[in-house]
Amino acid sequence: MGFIPDIEFKERITKLQAIMAKEGYDIMMAYGNEAEPQFVRYLSDYWPSFETAGVLVPVEGEPLLLIGPESYTYAADRSRIPEIRLLKAFRESSEPEYPGKKLSTFNEVFDEVLKGRKFTKFGVAGLPLVTIGVYDALKEALGDIPIVKADDLVSQLRMIKTENELVCMREAAEITRKSFDYVLENIRPGMTETQVVGLALSKMHELGAERESYPHWVLTGEGSNQAISRPRQKVIRPGDMTMIQIGARVAGYASSIGRPVVFGKATAEQKAIIEAGYVGQNAVLGFMKAGLCAGDVARHYEKVLSDIGFGDHLLYGPCHGNGMMEGEAPWIENNSTWILKENMTFCLDVFLGNNKTKTGLRMEDVIRITKDGTENLTHYPQKLFEL
Repeated sequence: MGFIPDIEFKERITKLQAIMAKEGYDIMMAYGNEAEPQFVRYLSDYWPSFETAGVLVPVEGEPLLLIGPESYTYAADRSRIPEIRLLKAFRESSEPEYPGKKLSTFNEVFDEVLKGRKFTKFGVAGLPLVTIGVYDALKEALGDIPIVKADDLVSQLRMIKTENELVCMREAAEITRKSFDYVLENIRPGMTETQVVGLALSKMHELGAERESYPHWVLTGEGSNQAISRPRQKVIRPGDMTMIQIGARVAGYASSIGRPVVFGKATAEQKAIIEAGYVGQNAVLGFMKAGLCAGDVARHYEKVLSDIGFGDHLLYGPCHGNGMMEGEAPWIENNSTWILKENMTFCLDVFLGNNKTKTGLRMEDVIRITKDGTENLTHYPQKLFEL
């Protein structure tokens, strides 16, 4: 299976410290939780469960992994950062007190990594995720020093994938592809959306995935115009167009495939929206390459779909970053001004929703930007699936 070696984790810290020095940061903390572990896992390989976690990085010297009071044996087994400290601020949301347990404070860990040096600029990567308990503890420790949002310091490293990362992503894509095949072989009318999700989860774990990339959903018939959702106990009926959205995770790296399936002969309306979805995907696949402005990609995509009469079905731009999260920075939107670079990876994510009929679909694949175009990592068939 794919694997990120220890040396690459050390290189990530070194590169981050170089960015910190350039931007004037004395110290920063990457923060994550169970649902959004990416900033912490990218630097430490630790994925918190129940509790939250942080990686404290000085501009010079060694980092610390900061965890809650109950997770030391778990963290010591998984972390690529050897030095681990337990803080009450990272406890689980039910807020146990842990009377009598010796726990570190933020002031103590700041002094430890900075060796008593004074500091003036402190940043947090993952600041929108920070709990009020962690935020209050930081404010108390920092005094007049402001907390600066520093998500970009880590995100700019994560955007360009290394070969080790791409190996993990290709393996995740292969498991996702085989799991989607398995779902298509076993899905049938009379099953509930939740049962279909169960098919996907069981198969991807059998094939070696560490977890799913995100909480999967399957939406059938009315209500399938939900761009983000969860599966219901709704039963698939003959004639339904059913959206299937699944993805496997390998060594922290996420994949995703989305396709609609029609149970029976597709109606003219179902065929039209499915064909539009593939037109949208191909408009992007045939246009993207390194060196282009991301906004040009989004505007091209929107024009193509508007020209065939589906502009009012659009909700957002055609791509979002993909890596340690199925959806991560950057997004490709019509106001984006940044430039595509080789080895950036994205979910090519065409969502079309008809709010009048309350039906919709998502066509999703994972792609890599190349010098001359794209590599489709998932490359799932573009066809009319009639079962």
